[in-house]
Formats: sequence, structure tokens, C-alpha cells
Amino acid sequence: MTSPSPAPFEPRLASVAAVIADATRARMLSYLLAGDYASAGELARAASVTPATASGHLGKLMAAELLVCEQRGRHRYYKLADDEVAHALEALALMAERRTHTAAWANPTRQRLRFARCCYGHLAGQLGVEMFSQLLSKEWLCPAGDGYLLTARGKAGLDAMGFVVDGMDKPSASTRLAYRCLDWSERRDHMAGKLPKVLLTHCLQQGWLRRHDGERALEVTPLGRKHLVGLLRSVNEL
Repeated sequence: MTSPSPAPFEPRLASVAAVIADATRARMLSYLLAGDYASAGELARAASVTPATASGHLGKLMAAELLVCEQRGRHRYYKLADDEVAHALEALALMAERRTHTAAWANPTRQRLRFARCCYGHLAGQLGVEMFSQLLSKEWLCPAGDGYLLTARGKAGLDAMGFVVDGMDKPSASTRLAYRCLDWSERRDHMAGKLPKVLLTHCLQQGWLRRHDGERALEVTPLGRKHLVGLLRSVNEL
């Protein structure tokens, strides 16, 4: 008798995809794409479920290693596990809308999200794509490995705009200081990595960009239009 064939190898992709495929868990993951920690209550409201239901879903997301959790006093806060999870979710969103992309993003309800949004801690949308394009055209970034480094000209230019990027123009800096990330709405590259996270944090702290609670969309403030026009010409069109 011939021995039975070994069970076929099942890629872990199947089990992870099954976790993401649930509509409630997908809404939670989408909410966390901004890159912030969120409480179980916030995620329950974002997914329109009860706290008890949310708890079960969060357990499955944790077991699949899609989320990490931090205990702060009596409360637990959740966040996407890392950049790889965020990029995978963005790639799935791109694929899901590949035939309906134009119509979906022409919807007026999506215009604020399309113009500028937070994508796991960096700037995305039309402004994010424009920022990356401008940094390249000004030669403020130079290719290095599979990413980019900040040039001396780039450091001087960002310093003049008020950004603090000390040490990021040194040759020893990681080649992943900045790297390409395909934008969900624009289908062109914006910039991910340490440098764009620093730039977005600065813009938020200085009040140049503003976020509303529970939203990924970003709003350019009057102060932001004044300070960012040298890098982002489209802010003059607001």
C-alpha cells in the first residue's frame, strides 16, 4: 500500500486573511491605520459594536499578531503591530478598489480624506504625494539602498522652514529613513519612514495641520498655509 500523501502546506496567509475578512475587524483595523493607540471602547464605537463584542474581535486580532496592546493603569490600548501590517492593509485597500477607484474617490464625502490624511504616522493623500515629489525635485532626498537619505541641502531647507531634523543627514543614518509607500487614494507614492513621521509630528505640534478626534483626515490651518507654502504649493488653493 502506498503511504498517504502528507497534508498540503497551508500558508499562514489563509488564517490571517480570515481574521481580516470579518467586517467588524476590518473597521477596527482601518481605524488604527492612522497609527495611534485606541482604547477598546473607541474601537467598539468605530466598528459599531458593543464593548463585549469588540473584546472578542480584539482577541482574534491579537492572536493573529496584527495588533499590539499596552496596559496603562486599568485600561488597555491597541495599535497596529508594525509598519508591515499597515502597508499590507493599504495594499488590500488598493486591490479592493482597483475597478471602482475613480468613482469611489470622486465621492464628495471622501474629499477631505483624499486631500490629506494620517497613514500610520506619516502624511498621505494628495499632500503626502506632493511633499514626496517636492523633496525629490528639490534634491532634498537622495537614493540610498531601497530608500532615501536626507541631503545637506534638504536639512538646510527643512531647518529654514522650522523643522528639527538634526542628525538625519548623516551618512550613517539608516537607508530606511524614508522610503516609497503607494498611496491608497492617489495610486502614486508618498513617503513613509522615520523622516516623514518626524515631519508630520512637527506639523501637528506646531498647529500647521489639525486632526479631528476619530478621523484620519487632516486639515491645513491658516498658520499651516503660511509655513508650508514653500514646500506644498497646493495649500494656496485652499
